Amino acid sequence: MREHTIQRIARWFYDAGVPLNACTYDSFAPMIESIGQFGLGLKPPTYHELRVPCLKKELEATNELMRSLKAEWAKVGCTVMADGWTDRRNRTLINFLVNSPKGTMFIESIDASSYVKDGKKMFELLDNFVERIGEANVVQVVTDSASANVMAGRLLESKQPQLIWSPCAAHCLDLMLEDIYKISNIRKALKRGMEISNFIYVRPGLLNMMRRFTHQKELVRPAKTRFATACITLSSIHIIKRTT
Repeated sequence: MREHTIQRIARWFYDAGVPLNACTYDSFAPMIESIGQFGLGLKPPTYHELRVPCLKKELEATNELMRSLKAEWAKVGCTVMADGWTDRRNRTLINFLVNSPKGTMFIESIDASSYVKDGKKMFELLDNFVERIGEANVVQVVTDSASANVMAGRLLESKQPQLIWSPCAAHCLDLMLEDIYKISNIRKALKRGMEISNFIYVRPGLLNMMRRFTHQKELVRPAKTRFATACITLSSIHIIKRTT
């Protein structure tokens, strides 16, 4: 009976084109358990139910969760995080998130194309967001270490001495790797490593042979930044060379 039921669930995944990793979501197992607890005769939700009443209830549940997080901010303080990125239209967007011991909450994403190069404008943007969260609640603001953000962080600390500005650790590490990459011997080694991986990965036959000898271990491990990817790839080549 379980095999038959699982096959029906799998068929729905395949038919709807739902990514298979959706079964790893925390909400998936409780859904299956609730269906089993209901027993026979459960009618599936209609399009209207999913689109209107169920969505409204989920929105109310999300707002309730947000209220509990906001109450935590007032008790123990919170960190405002500004994560900048560029979309396919070359717009500079900033995701604003708030972190506390109880969890991280996404607040909003804004188009900051006209702000990102101007330290004073970035300061105004961050200052307005801190006021929105509550000056007494914010103990730290984290951005990347671009020059405009550094200036904005110093201005923010001057105006609001109860908080500190910190550069993003991941961005700082990326800048460090970029500077290390400029050293001639290291740059030469990294380029050779990338050339080896590129040579292998564009040739299916050679790639399959490599995977057979490395027991399916990969050379390339994509990272969020190209300098980290280059370093990790070179490290993978070195480790696999020693162990195979």
